Amino acid sequence: MEFGFTIAAYVVAAVLFILSLGGLSGQESAKRAVWYGIVGMFIAVLATLMGPGGGLAGASIILIALGAAVGYQLATRVQMTQMPELVAIMHSLVGLAAVFVGFNADLTILGVEAMKAGGAEMTGSFADLVAKKTPIEITILQVELVLGVWIGAVTFTGSVIAYGKLAGKVDTAAKQLPGGHMLNAAAAALSVVLMFMYLAGAGSWTLLLLTLAALFIGYHLIMGIGGADMPVVVSMLNSYSGWAAAAIGFSLGNDLLIVVGALVGSSGAILSYIMCKAMNRAFVSVILGGFGGASGEQMAVEGEMIAIEGDGVAAALNEADSIVIVPGYGMAVAQAQQAVSELTRKLRAKGKEVRFAIHPVAGRLPGHMNVLLAEAKVPYDIVLEMDEINDDFPDTDVSIVIGSNDIVNPAAQDDPNSPIAGMPVLEVWKSKQTFVMKRGKGTGYSGIENPLFFKENTRMFYGDAKASLDKLLPMID
Repeated sequence: MEFGFTIAAYVVAAVLFILSLGGLSGQESAKRAVWYGIVGMFIAVLATLMGPGGGLAGASIILIALGAAVGYQLATRVQMTQMPELVAIMHSLVGLAAVFVGFNADLTILGVEAMKAGGAEMTGSFADLVAKKTPIEITILQVELVLGVWIGAVTFTGSVIAYGKLAGKVDTAAKQLPGGHMLNAAAAALSVVLMFMYLAGAGSWTLLLLTLAALFIGYHLIMGIGGADMPVVVSMLNSYSGWAAAAIGFSLGNDLLIVVGALVGSSGAILSYIMCKAMNRAFVSVILGGFGGASGEQMAVEGEMIAIEGDGVAAALNEADSIVIVPGYGMAVAQAQQAVSELTRKLRAKGKEVRFAIHPVAGRLPGHMNVLLAEAKVPYDIVLEMDEINDDFPDTDVSIVIGSNDIVNPAAQDDPNSPIAGMPVLEVWKSKQTFVMKRGKGTGYSGIENPLFFKENTRMFYGDAKASLDKLLPMID
């Protein structure tokens, strides 16, 4: 069988990728899962270079080396706080690759047809594959490449805009052009018309226009989503990039790429659904973009923010028996996870019960807080999900919120006109005392006011999270 070794290697790689994905579901198995993925990718690349990619092995090795060099630089320079935008921009590269592969497939089809008409043959592994296809199979290939180009283009511009919002380079407010969703619907309808024109032989110009329509849809979809919902957006774009990769696999006839793309696409879609439930969002509305807007005037916040200094926080912690820490993006920005870990160690050494409460959309990437805490060697068994710990807040002496806003906002329960109305939140205000570590009095990334800051049992511990914790640590006796 032609490339029999490659097929066998692809099967092994696919199994390793499945094991990797399964292992990432648990913190304790995540390290092993990452190595499964690394080994699987090495086997896949090696098998491709020895099989269908053998004719271009030299160029491929050079490009792999260049990519590895860029990846190494990113891995060593990018801070953990920048991981969400890094993931978003990586998704854009997958989408762009799908677009390029689709256009290359179209050019190959045209080249093979032209060579056949002239009585000659076009060489190359992909050209040979195309030359053996029947007219019906060519049409199927064209459908595959159209889907790959369309999904890839949507993923590309959507991911670029998501990167811009996460990095603060694009306004995080939800914005749409006049016409809103009707523009997206019109662009989608135009894409369908152009697809049928392309399949009918109208020419490659239809594929180009279809790409432009898809690029607009990706841009307009993500621009219509506010900053508070960016974690869901990143997960959704992860799913899109997976389906784009699967479409590439169909176009190239690469079984492993199809399997991997389907794994990424389906897992990303499932994660998006889980996160939508965690935010009380409708999954379909997420896919369409522009969700989560307020439907009326929001409730006025009464009271005032009361500040507290480090000695007051330390006194409360020294007297408390049970403490819950709620980490958020502010902890990531300040790179305060090591200080948080040291505070946890000192409090537990005094016999106090210390636990962490993690909201499904804390930070700007699914699992963002879990990764930071694992990096700081916080024990896995005291890091609990929202559903596991939310009922315990009434029995908690002190809750410490580090740089979080929406996930601890009581307006989600009390104000039906709030942009986050109905979103399940961590009910820290039910603790006997709540301390909020925050850099200032602003509303934060999402721009939503938080009544928690004005409650009688809440005190605001202003300042950079790491500097504040470093000041607090010597006071814990």
